[in-house]
Amino acid sequence: MPQMSLSKENPVTAAYAGGYLERLAKLLKSLDPKQIEAVGKLLHAARAEGRQVFVLGNGGSAALASHVAVDLGKGCSRGREKRFRVLSLTDNVPWMSALSNDISYDDVFSEQLSNYAEKGDVVIAISGSGNSKNVLKALETANKLGCETVGISGFQGGKLKPLVKHHVHVPSDHMGLIEDGQLIVCHVLVYGFMDVEGCG
Repeated sequence: MPQMSLSKENPVTAAYAGGYLERLAKLLKSLDPKQIEAVGKLLHAARAEGRQVFVLGNGGSAALASHVAVDLGKGCSRGREKRFRVLSLTDNVPWMSALSNDISYDDVFSEQLSNYAEKGDVVIAISGSGNSKNVLKALETANKLGCETVGISGFQGGKLKPLVKHHVHVPSDHMGLIEDGQLIVCHVLVYGFMDVEGCG
């Protein structure tokens, strides 16, 4: 791969920052609140009925999956009569590395779901492209187990979109903006519980 030349001037100018923020504001206005509400209803029911919530993703989406698990597990649970039973499937590194090494990286989430998930549990898949093989395989497994499946993806939704029962679309082809939008979607979901019920 040829080396890229470094900028002689600071590339992060006020003009660039302003332009990026304008693009982000436009993207956020394009999100469909009804899609987010539908996921909120699933989470509300899962907590009330003691069903498990699983969150997964790769790369930046893996970090966001862990973030969502923390917010649901602490902020939306502490001090409440009912708590979220939530796990991020990105957090068990020894198990993920064993599955990757011994089977395939495509199986790192589906194999965990095969052990943990039951009918009615909620599986939330976060993917920028919507085309990650391990995410798609996890959703196929979740559907076979009778789970409620949720996808949050960018671009045109990817192969993920038709696999999930509930989809939140972040309509952009810029990965940074997609990830920004996904974070906002997740914060709307968790802060809906925290702001209305009081912070935990």
